[in-house]
Amino acid sequence: MQRQRVIIRTIGVATAVAFAATACGPQKTEPVASASSASSSPTAGTSPEASPSTDNKPGEASASPSTSASPSASASTSPSPSVKAIMANGDENDQVRDLQARLRQLKLMSVAPTGFYGSKTTAAVKTFQSKNALTASGSVDDATWKKIQAASKKPTADELRPSTVNEVDAPDPRCMQGRVMCISKESRTLAWMIDGKVVSTMDVRFGSENTPTREGVFDVGWKAKEWTSTIYHTPMPYAMFFSGGQAVHYSADFAARGYNGASHGCVNVRDKAKLSALFDQVKVGDKVVVYW
Repeated sequence: MQRQRVIIRTIGVATAVAFAATACGPQKTEPVASASSASSSPTAGTSPEASPSTDNKPGEASASPSTSASPSASASTSPSPSVKAIMANGDENDQVRDLQARLRQLKLMSVAPTGFYGSKTTAAVKTFQSKNALTASGSVDDATWKKIQAASKKPTADELRPSTVNEVDAPDPRCMQGRVMCISKESRTLAWMIDGKVVSTMDVRFGSENTPTREGVFDVGWKAKEWTSTIYHTPMPYAMFFSGGQAVHYSADFAARGYNGASHGCVNVRDKAKLSALFDQVKVGDKVVVYW
């Protein structure tokens, strides 16, 4: 009997979630919701570590135990006592950003520079050291830094701080004709394309597991430069509605918290300037493709 009550209660909760409104606005972080999302599928997109743009910075959520810092990992990446490290795991400054941009030029890192020296930077440095007959410590000493500088060029401003942090996914075949907002859930990017050519790109965030962003081919039904959610009463600037109440729009919450949050189904953009320019270009009737 006790087991039956538990099963009935579980079904009741699942049914309530299924009937939740799929609308826009940032989701509030609540203890119960956090526990639920943490134990379920990683597709919720609420963890910064699920993004290729992070580098395992302490204090940020981790997608899996394997990427989190541990005493053994720290010890293995520490430089030899006889070699002074210029940069090492845990550092955060502009020199690290410069290093990351150079490693990206050398095809040793695929993510954009963050300025934080984490596990991805450590792995890239180790690879470079192994290929250049250097001690593969994962930390940058004077000899390693000189060789990296010699093998690369001084990063440009755009290389140091690219407007799109996430690496853009290959466009879906349905995006190759006409005027399309091509939105990849896998890379979490929006590419504005005209006749198969990428005009601009930007990072995006989607709905959570309980209020997912719908996938498929849609059209922009209507636009509003200033709009407020009628359900959650949150601002939705530069809204371009494509599926019922779901729209591409700017999110101040996404800009502030990144992937620590999620929408209620909309496609959030955190670069307001880029979205403003896109809003002026997109016309009602233009295609929207949301895909994995």
